[in-house]
Amino acid sequence: MNWTLIIIVVGVIAIVVLIVAVIVSSNSERVLVEKRLSQYLEEDDKKIAERQAQKSVITDWVSKRVEKTSFGDRIARDLSRADLKFKVGEYFVLILLAILVGGLFTWFIGNKSMISAGIGAIAGAVAPGMYVKSQQKKRLQKFNDQLSDMLNLMVNGLRAGYSTMQAMEAISKELPPPICDEFRRVIQEMQIGIPMEVALDNLLRRIPSEDLDFVVTAINVQREVGGNLSEILDNISFTIRERVRIKGEVRVLTSQVRTSGSVLSMIPFFLVLVLWFLNQEYLMAVTKGGPYITAAIICVVLGLIFTSYFIMMKIADIEV
Repeated sequence: MNWTLIIIVVGVIAIVVLIVAVIVSSNSERVLVEKRLSQYLEEDDKKIAERQAQKSVITDWVSKRVEKTSFGDRIARDLSRADLKFKVGEYFVLILLAILVGGLFTWFIGNKSMISAGIGAIAGAVAPGMYVKSQQKKRLQKFNDQLSDMLNLMVNGLRAGYSTMQAMEAISKELPPPICDEFRRVIQEMQIGIPMEVALDNLLRRIPSEDLDFVVTAINVQREVGGNLSEILDNISFTIRERVRIKGEVRVLTSQVRTSGSVLSMIPFFLVLVLWFLNQEYLMAVTKGGPYITAAIICVVLGLIFTSYFIMMKIADIEV
């Protein structure tokens, strides 16, 4: 393998990723609000200085332009939902580093083959997105588990004479994260002049929870038509508490099916990768029957794997 070719390929990938990062960025109003609020969330000036010192020139230049397109807006939204303190440009640099590290690592252990390098590069490109999705799922689950406690605290505050904003401020001080962090952000948005409806919509954008949607809708409707908000939220709290309990029971009962489906579906791909790096000649014996037979075998195997995975996940997906 020619090192010049490797350097050229790496340089082209780096340029493409940086160009895409610049294209998907802009100075949108939403991100200006995010940037302004981030100053309130920092604990002190020392942490701000340390964070600025850790940024490179390229990442800082790219991060000044955010979310110009819907693709960039979706990335920023996903990072916000996962509570990851990355900007769009920094996230693209992270993907680039993962591609380079994964490609070079598999190139060295895969007999210096471009196919091996491609496998590592693909894995490196997918890994950050999978981590972000995993963090989103964990954070959303934790938020939903805390939602009933939040409603109880809010109902008690309203009955004690608090306003809606004061009740939210009590939530941001009394409850543990992530729910306290999100409501602290709502309070900060309202303090800089953003209407409550918009701040709650931003909260729902960061936390795509069906139960939270009920709460936000109830607060918005009560502000428009009036009514006893504490009684409404008390009824919603009881419903959400029962849903959380039933969902937990269902999640425990279906955990074996979901785990089995995921593990059994990943075993064939894992074995193919192991055989590719340990014994390529044995793995490539499947191609001796010709390209049509090889393609037919691959299609049948992939079809069976994805069909079985879909069936097992459908069995475990119980609506509550």
